[in-house]
Amino acid sequence: MRLAASLSILFLALSITGSPVEVRNSLVTIPLTRRLNFSNSTIDFLQHDKARLAAFRGYNMHDRRADNSIPVKTSFYDYHVQVGIGNPPTTYSLVLDTGSSITWVGTGKSYVRTDTSVNSERLVEVNYGDDQDTGAQSSFLGTIFYDTVTLGGGVTVTGFPLGVASIWNGFDPGEDGIFGIGPEDLTRGTLPQDLEGTIPTFTDYLYKQRKIRRHVFGIFFQPVTTEPDSEVGELTFGGPDRTKYVGRVAYTPITAVPPASRFWGINLSITYGSREILGFTAGIVDTGTTFLYIASDAYIKYKDATGGAYDPPTGLLRITTRGYSALQNLEFHIGDQMFSLTPNAQIWPRSLNYKLDGGAPRAIYLIVIDSGMRSGRGDDFTVGYTFIQRFYTVFDRYNSLVGFAATPFSEAITN
Repeated sequence: MRLAASLSILFLALSITGSPVEVRNSLVTIPLTRRLNFSNSTIDFLQHDKARLAAFRGYNMHDRRADNSIPVKTSFYDYHVQVGIGNPPTTYSLVLDTGSSITWVGTGKSYVRTDTSVNSERLVEVNYGDDQDTGAQSSFLGTIFYDTVTLGGGVTVTGFPLGVASIWNGFDPGEDGIFGIGPEDLTRGTLPQDLEGTIPTFTDYLYKQRKIRRHVFGIFFQPVTTEPDSEVGELTFGGPDRTKYVGRVAYTPITAVPPASRFWGINLSITYGSREILGFTAGIVDTGTTFLYIASDAYIKYKDATGGAYDPPTGLLRITTRGYSALQNLEFHIGDQMFSLTPNAQIWPRSLNYKLDGGAPRAIYLIVIDSGMRSGRGDDFTVGYTFIQRFYTVFDRYNSLVGFAATPFSEAITN
């Protein structure tokens, strides 16, 4: 079982010295490098996404002994950035996940103790859910250590609580752990000796130690067009990076509707052309999900409107060339703004069709997927990587907001 980033993001071990990490006006800016993962079939990735959605739906904030597993299995894309731990720092490859909130190491590369390492002797345990194919569970059991964490360029936090795994399952070589930056409340129930206790996130510590002025992080992804690794993204702590978007950031409150309210959840409505396909409702913004998922009743409307036909080999909707020519914008009404997925943004990159299991070379596939549940349940959509790659996304924990802004790639013809 591999890890999600899909929309999950992998923190690749690089040399700390000479890193391009940059601090601009109290912003901590880190370049992201993409790696495409196609070791499983398209159906496998869809199953991962749907397992993740089911876990969001079943998360119980009030029962700490419940199975609150959020799958962290690989998606189509990983994003890499360096993290150093200790002094002198050892670098680790960690998967950044907005759907979980604990940072931990020790799988692919062992934790190296230095003079800055302090053992709290507190146990920590996290289960990331079952593999949909094998039934194997991805998990870790370890101990909380306090240590110095470095993001290159001398940006450090001290005394940061991270998990050090002693037992783990379901992680591939080179995947050294998880860098979780979801809401802190998601860590409740992970400390066996204190089920009501929480563990602060890395963003919390950056803000607490005044490395950043705002308790905010922003994510920029460039659309996938080719297979090779390349620097095509950016993670910024402290606020949005104005060089990565155009216009203004439109913010909307984190929804009060569970289960979306427990994560980075918002309210929105969706129209296809002039036709409403999903009324004002709650859902989740998640980097660990690859595709764009909407409630079953909305999906049926979208399928009918686009003329898409279900393609069994890939599990995606397929349209004809004529259907693509007639495709209209998919409009997301968020706050007082409208964000449009253009026809090109609604399709899978055709240059990568050969990587789809059963994909035809010249076929056109849509990236909108049936969530498997009708609307009205508090998780009626999941905005995954295929949406976030078109719009700069800001996560503001202090003010309980999520924001979006257009980028030079919002209307680009890349697919």
